[in-house]
Amino acid sequence: MPEQVFASPPATEINVLSGAAVEPGLIAAADVFRKRTGNNVTITFATTPEIRRLIGAGAAPDVVIAPHGALDELAKSGKVAGAARVSLGRVGIGVVIRDGAPKPDVSTTDALKRAVLDADSVIYNRASSGLYVEGLLQRLGLAEQIQAKTKRYTGTDMIEPLINGKGKEIGFMPVAQILIWRGRGLQLVGPLPDDIQNYTNYAVEPAPRSEGGLAFVRFLGTSEARAIFANAGIA
Repeated sequence: MPEQVFASPPATEINVLSGAAVEPGLIAAADVFRKRTGNNVTITFATTPEIRRLIGAGAAPDVVIAPHGALDELAKSGKVAGAARVSLGRVGIGVVIRDGAPKPDVSTTDALKRAVLDADSVIYNRASSGLYVEGLLQRLGLAEQIQAKTKRYTGTDMIEPLINGKGKEIGFMPVAQILIWRGRGLQLVGPLPDDIQNYTNYAVEPAPRSEGGLAFVRFLGTSEARAIFANAGIA
């Protein structure tokens, strides 16, 4: 029997501001919550820097989903209720190409370096995963060599250039996010090799005094919701 710990007032409008890396699990969990409670959940996806900017500019979502560090900052400023935090899981970074493009070997760090050097363009975003990739390329001694063919975009704006590529484009995105586009223009080449992989841990917190937000956060902490996220590659 589903855990009944998330009841909230009927017809509540719950606004969620979330990092895009958890999109597949969050959308599926929100659909279950809507059907179960009759409450509406509206989700806005943004990068972590954009979440900080939006809330700093006055946005007041009922629920925020972000890396723990960002939530710590928001809790200190009273924007979220820190005591109600629920961990959702971690998301690793993967290598992505468009459907039909030559599939490079990324099984080892040396193989990944060769694939990056051989690519016509290297694409990543300005979110948490992109910041890590930027530093990784510098540590691997690749940043200067590929500077002319490196392209960075805001959040998911990188998807269209990847899908519409004509050559050997290679991109870096959270694995869970890549899987959303499986069969829709993009394919996962593989995760980053273990020795250079990076995981971002995501959590969720409600805004203070948001009953609907607290109800949704409690639902996301149930075993039912955790299984949904795990099936989406977020665990």
